Amino acid sequence: MVEQAWSIERYFEFVLLLLFSTGIAFQIPVIQLILSFLGIISSQTMLSGWRFVVLGAVILGAILTPSTDPLTQSLLAGAVLGLYFGGIGVVKLTGR
Repeated sequence: MVEQAWSIERYFEFVLLLLFSTGIAFQIPVIQLILSFLGIISSQTMLSGWRFVVLGAVILGAILTPSTDPLTQSLLAGAVLGLYFGGIGVVKLTGR
């Protein structure tokens, strides 16, 4: 007998979680620019805490991906890290 693993409700919850987390992740460079323009944090400070960001990205990848394979988790963590380091590059270009 075939048993249904997902319901429509769980599917929509997953899609909304994925859309929300993607939207938040793409705000990382914007938040970095705002914080640097306000003088709260500099690009050097952001670079000095890269180890914590890598740890956070890996944990975030493990929580937000629906599967347990490391490839999907690594892809999400890599995207978050790319946005973070790209944001640092933009902050450096602005001279902050």
